[in-house]
Amino acid sequence: MAELIYYCGTMDSGKSTLALQTAHNHQSRGRTGLMFTSKDRAGSGVISSRLGLQRQALEVDSDLDIHRFVVDQLSMGERIDYVICDEAQFYQPAQIEQLAKIVDGLSIDVFAFGILTDFRTSLFPGSARLIELADRVNTLQVEALCWCGARATHNARTLGGVMITEGEQVVVGDVLAGQAVGYEVLCRRHHMRQVTARASKAAHTSIDPLPFNT
Repeated sequence: MAELIYYCGTMDSGKSTLALQTAHNHQSRGRTGLMFTSKDRAGSGVISSRLGLQRQALEVDSDLDIHRFVVDQLSMGERIDYVICDEAQFYQPAQIEQLAKIVDGLSIDVFAFGILTDFRTSLFPGSARLIELADRVNTLQVEALCWCGARATHNARTLGGVMITEGEQVVVGDVLAGQAVGYEVLCRRHHMRQVTARASKAAHTSIDPLPFNT
């Protein structure tokens, strides 16, 4: 039986690396598939890993009917044994339903990879629909770490190293107020307190030295 499997985690947990590894594993066994992505940091139509690996893929915009695309490829004689979908949190809920339709109607395995929640700790619509429909939801075992060394569970958006909690849900490579928007993974404790690595360093260095003679 074909399955829809969702692999999720925070940033830095190896999602795109696993997507590329999954494609390699299937291809090494003679299987053929399609790779999709959306809004990757390396640009349109690319799956990229922070380890430096990258590969061309099909860009998913909000208007793409993924099921129809796959059916069209099959009708032209293409062989499709699996579908890999990276950055699945950015897909529309209707597109997630199309992935389920590919599994159930075409008996093709679909492997989706993405982030569960945004910088405000709210579920991405694509991730929410995947949780509702996936046959399996697997949390990645490679744990990203907060600056304090604890397991990172939340994604923070920063501006000039300062955490911000307002704005559009999806901001990729944008600049606000003349500063580049950044992202950082934090443990829940420091996310709720809005303490980034830069804020922690500034607080540490601002403490006056103890009046001990050396």
